[in-house]
Amino acid sequence: MARPTIRAAILRLCLFLLAALALGPSPASAQTDEPGCRPEMASLRLPLHRANLAKDEVRLTFVGHATFLIETPGGVKIATDYNDYVRPPVTPDIATMNKAHSTHNSRSPDPAIRHVLPGWDTSGQGAAKHDLTFGDIRVRNVPTNIRDYAGGTDYDGNSMFVFEIGDLCIAHLGHLHHPLEPGHLRALGRVDVVLFPVDGSYTLDQEGMLQVLKSLQARIMIPMHFFGGGTLNRFLARTEALWPVERRERPVITVSKATLPATPKMIVLPGH
Repeated sequence: MARPTIRAAILRLCLFLLAALALGPSPASAQTDEPGCRPEMASLRLPLHRANLAKDEVRLTFVGHATFLIETPGGVKIATDYNDYVRPPVTPDIATMNKAHSTHNSRSPDPAIRHVLPGWDTSGQGAAKHDLTFGDIRVRNVPTNIRDYAGGTDYDGNSMFVFEIGDLCIAHLGHLHHPLEPGHLRALGRVDVVLFPVDGSYTLDQEGMLQVLKSLQARIMIPMHFFGGGTLNRFLARTEALWPVERRERPVITVSKATLPATPKMIVLPGH
C-alpha cells in the first residue's frame, strides 16, 4: 500500500522542481551611474519575434535605454550597447558595447554571443576597429571621444556603430558627447535610420544633437537614452517645425529601403 504514496510524493517533488526552474532566478540588485536604469528593467518582458522577414526587411525592437535588438532577414540578431541591466529577450549573435557608463557595456556577456564588439580599445592603445561581416549583416564602427570622470577627454572612448543589411544602413550613435566633424560624416556614409540619444546632459546637448541629425538627414530618426517623457518632449519641441513625429504604440518597427519615407521623419518607440 505504500508504493502509490511514494510514487505520488516523487511526482509532486518533480513538479515542484520543474516549476522552480521555469521561474528562474530573481534579477540581481545593482547600482548604476545613470538615472532611469533600474535592475528590474532587465526582467522587462518584450515580445519575442522570429525572423519572418522579407529579404530586404530589418526589424528593430527598442529594449530600453540605448539597447535595440536588430534582426535581419537571415536571422542574425544584434544587441546595441549590450549591458548587465537591460537585455533583449533573446541571446544576440552580435553585441556592441560602449564605455561611458556601466549601462552601456557588460562585465559578463552571455558566453553564447558569437561576437562581442567593444566600442573602445580595451588595451588602451588607440581606437577600436571593427569591420565584421556575419551572415547577411556587416557591422563597422566610427570612433568618437567622450568626457572622462575628471572632466577631461577620453579619446576614442565611444563608437558609433553602423549596421549594413542589404541596401539599408542603420547607425547607432552610442554615447555621443560632441558634434560630428566632416571626417565622422564621411566615415558614417549614407545613413537611412539613425538611433540617437536625447538626454542632453550625459551625452551631447539637445541643440548639438539637433545639428547632428540635420547633417545626417536620415529618413528615419529614432530617439533613445531619455530618462522620462519630459526629456523626450523637450527635444521633440525643438524638432516639431523641422520633421513630422510619429509615435508608435509598440516598441517594434520593421523597415526596408523600399518603405523608407520620402523625407526625414521622427519615429518614437515606447520605452525609456
